[in-house]
Amino acid sequence: MLIKKFMTHDKKEAYHPVDADEIVKVSCFTHIFEDKTKIHICGLDFFVKRKEKIAILGPSGSGKTTLLKHLLGLLDPQEGVIWVFGVNPSKDFEQIRSRIGFVGQNVDEQIIASSVFEDICFSPLNYGIPRDETERLAYEIMDVLKITHLKDKAPHYLSGGEKRKVALAGALVLKPRLLILDEPFSGLDTMSKNELVGIINYFNDHYGTAVILTSHDVDIVPEIADFIYLLKAGGEISKRGKPGDIFADADKLAKYRLEPPILSKFFLALKKKMPKIQIPLTIEEAEREIENIIKK
Repeated sequence: MLIKKFMTHDKKEAYHPVDADEIVKVSCFTHIFEDKTKIHICGLDFFVKRKEKIAILGPSGSGKTTLLKHLLGLLDPQEGVIWVFGVNPSKDFEQIRSRIGFVGQNVDEQIIASSVFEDICFSPLNYGIPRDETERLAYEIMDVLKITHLKDKAPHYLSGGEKRKVALAGALVLKPRLLILDEPFSGLDTMSKNELVGIINYFNDHYGTAVILTSHDVDIVPEIADFIYLLKAGGEISKRGKPGDIFADADKLAKYRLEPPILSKFFLALKKKMPKIQIPLTIEEAEREIENIIKK
């Protein structure tokens, strides 16, 4: 893809793509923390287009959360390019904040109001949206996430899954163009994970919300991701591909300290005896493949 390069006001290079669908661009950046820890994320360029759902996988310490913090403007790289909706987020996040929703690993840090309803209303009111319109939006998102019955509850007393839904409601209340999630399935039971996947896919389908998420839960990733980026320990972005391509190579995944989803592992073992079978990623695909095997 052709890239038009220009210099920002702070003399750091940034990129504006000719492809207007590209909303995120990251190219080889370095960040040095106060304790002198140096994170260098390089290799393949990281990019996200409108409506895409992207999963970032890699071992602990590979820089996944650091990458997300740069996209949110919470960290400013010493070198490299971070571009989100046409601006450097560490310098101009105010211009784009209403277009981005975020849920971090520790949702307790994000839920700050005394009730669920007021917490969901916080961001719209902070952006200057009138109270009546804010309340309409809050009721709308609570209905979608099926948490209206929690509206008067104190967040402190909610379960872990309920808290994550409340945080997600606050992130989605303005129907953002980009949703960023850091380990969103951590600590959730199977039913809560499936509900969360359904919510994310609903917003992607109905509002075109692009999604970037990190996860160690490889079994759920095929249900949600269009593309996967693999990060090695040390921060090298060395692979981008569709879930079917990424999870079909167990040996390569092992280099990233990852294993394929359980379904993929099972069918990869079968493939050694039945080379022509396809590797499914979901229960539905597995059912169809088993039916094909029986028919043959």
